[in-house]
Amino acid sequence: MKRTLLLLFIVLLTMPAMAQRYSLKIAKLKYNGGGDWYANKTSLPNLIKFCNQNLNMNIKPDEDVVEVGSPELFSYPFVHMTGHGNVVFYDAEAQNLRNYLLSGGFLHIDDNYGLDKYIRKEMKKVFPEYEFVELPFDHPIYRQKFTFKNGLPKIHEHDNKPPQGFGIIHEGRLVCFYSYETDLGNGWEDAEVHNDPENKRQDALKMGANIITFAFTQGSGLQ
Repeated sequence: MKRTLLLLFIVLLTMPAMAQRYSLKIAKLKYNGGGDWYANKTSLPNLIKFCNQNLNMNIKPDEDVVEVGSPELFSYPFVHMTGHGNVVFYDAEAQNLRNYLLSGGFLHIDDNYGLDKYIRKEMKKVFPEYEFVELPFDHPIYRQKFTFKNGLPKIHEHDNKPPQGFGIIHEGRLVCFYSYETDLGNGWEDAEVHNDPENKRQDALKMGANIITFAFTQGSGLQ
């Protein structure tokens, strides 16, 4: 009995230290509408591992999941959203996401093919006063640790359109980055999932690392 209590005491003592082990955590956004918000199971863990190993970041290895309307959204300085299909933000969810982004949060939307027509409509609920604007190739998001002189890399062909990076900018701060016609998240997945060439996977991971680095260094009001 004494031995059991001693072990329990040791575990309790170490729990706060374990909880403080990682200085950053990121989340995948769960939304309504029937779209597969849960797509690309291995993508964020692989991107996090890449950032931790190559940029000396200290991100929790596994992403969390957070709902659009949850107050827990404010616990994450960086939130990633993906999927192929329908997206619905209810009014309270749109307001919560707006408050999060205006408070210093950052949203990365990655079109997994088929998301575009839905996400543009729903983001107008969040920011009716703003449009997505295409970022120039010399924008700092393309020139962090890794330089992409021609903007986003092309990972998957889809409609054979050029990749484009769009942003929503509020008072000079990029609050949302939308990667379109590239499918970065597929490039972050385990190699055997899509059998992409390794150079494509590395380009995707490097660009993802740039997005995360930019989000954390441009200034966030969230801790």
